[in-house]
Amino acid sequence: MVEQLSPLAAVFRPGSHGNFVDGVGVTLSEMAPGSIVQLAAWPGEEKKLIAAITSLTGLKLADGAGAGAASERHTVFGFAPGKFLLTDTAEGLVSAAGVVTPAMGTITDLSHGRTAIRIAGPRSEWVLAKLFAVDFSLVAFPQGSGISTAHHDIFAQIQRSGPDRFDLYVFRSFARSLWKMLCHASDEVGYEVR
Repeated sequence: MVEQLSPLAAVFRPGSHGNFVDGVGVTLSEMAPGSIVQLAAWPGEEKKLIAAITSLTGLKLADGAGAGAASERHTVFGFAPGKFLLTDTAEGLVSAAGVVTPAMGTITDLSHGRTAIRIAGPRSEWVLAKLFAVDFSLVAFPQGSGISTAHHDIFAQIQRSGPDRFDLYVFRSFARSLWKMLCHASDEVGYEVR
């Protein structure tokens, strides 16, 4: 096994930053899922793929783009019709995903091509809304749901993994730029890097 190096190493500064007049608004951290995969169903095979995801993860997943679910081990959400992003804290999800047959759809391992960043805290919706034209309120963006979006040229897949917690998946080559933007956007509410 080769240790994966973080693309954030040069800009990752643990500790407290920004304006703390009203306390810590958000916490920023790099997550290290063992596996990140994209699943895509062939036309007409969406329900079978959703059933396979449930069998593999134990998560109940509603049909449709944006629907998702999260547990301590797995996260999954639909980001387009018949397409899902699935993570596992353990490595080897692609080989474990044998329940997804070639007749059902495709599996693409993105583990070494994506960086996962978490933003959590009472001001996380507000900070993200500064960067993305998305309604991040709990009513519009319920827990477990996800979306594909972009900030200028940086493509991001975002999932609400808790009441005030979001996980962002970005191409490794853009991770440092997005991290710096998140830090800058969090300055006025005060942020912790962990």
